[in-house]
Amino acid sequence: MLNILLVTFPFFALVLCGYIAARRALLPQAAIPGLNTFVLYFALPCMLYRFGAGTPIAQLLDFSLVAVYLVCALGMVALTIVLTRKGPVGWNDAAFGALVAAFPNTGFMGVPLLVALLGAQAAGPTILTIVIDMLVTSSLCIALSRLDGADEHGAARAARLALRGVVANPMPWSIALGALASAVGFALPRPIMGTVSLLADAASPVALFTIGAVLARSQMNSSVRIPAMRYVPIVLVKLVIHPLLVGAVGLGAIAWGLPLERFTLTVLVLVAALPSASNVSMLAERFGADNGRIARIILLSTVLAFFSFSAAVALLV
Repeated sequence: MLNILLVTFPFFALVLCGYIAARRALLPQAAIPGLNTFVLYFALPCMLYRFGAGTPIAQLLDFSLVAVYLVCALGMVALTIVLTRKGPVGWNDAAFGALVAAFPNTGFMGVPLLVALLGAQAAGPTILTIVIDMLVTSSLCIALSRLDGADEHGAARAARLALRGVVANPMPWSIALGALASAVGFALPRPIMGTVSLLADAASPVALFTIGAVLARSQMNSSVRIPAMRYVPIVLVKLVIHPLLVGAVGLGAIAWGLPLERFTLTVLVLVAALPSASNVSMLAERFGADNGRIARIILLSTVLAFFSFSAAVALLV
């Protein structure tokens, strides 16, 4: 367990550093969008491209992985909506609660953390889960958020916005370009690859620092007191139910003869054990959901994941 904590501690410590920097005003709130831009449009795409290009194409076209992870993602969305859509909670808040329960922080935290723990072979399965969550889970929850009539254009407009968001996001494109480079054996010229590598190396520390800053900003800007029962159960669903569901579905798939490797299943379970994705807070704010509730879920899941994720690694690795 100590060896695992030696690996996971620096990742969560960087999140704490970003949180403290924002809370102490060492990092102005006006600077946080700039950090986000650097990570999202420069560093993270380069990291994903490098992993994609260095991963055998067969690992990026694992349909058994897609089937298991997609079934679990849809199950998490359905379960969370059933648990939370009652009383004053409409489709908008229920849908974004489902998204924050089903969407792990794979891009900013999961890829570098799992590669550090399991080696470069963990990159392929992890990257594939990002594609599923961005293309399917996010789009589905955004469309569901419009069902209560909060927007006069309804689900159709939400679907168009979701599609536009996917097209404008550089992460799927960088993954696709990396996969294409892997498939055809293409290598970038050395000077360009050197630039890509420098940006890729910056992705992990800056992304983790930015997560902490974003969480601190959300907490500082939220003035409404939210009862713990509105967000604590979703945190438990994310950190406990999600990895258990992925593990159970994966073992069932293997028992039924699906060619899913045990190592791949381990990666999927650890992906599911990650805290909630920090970008859900920005989506919730954009679509008028209760962003204070979403921010608390992300913050608490990130704090507790230091213990729960490390425990999951100790059990599985």
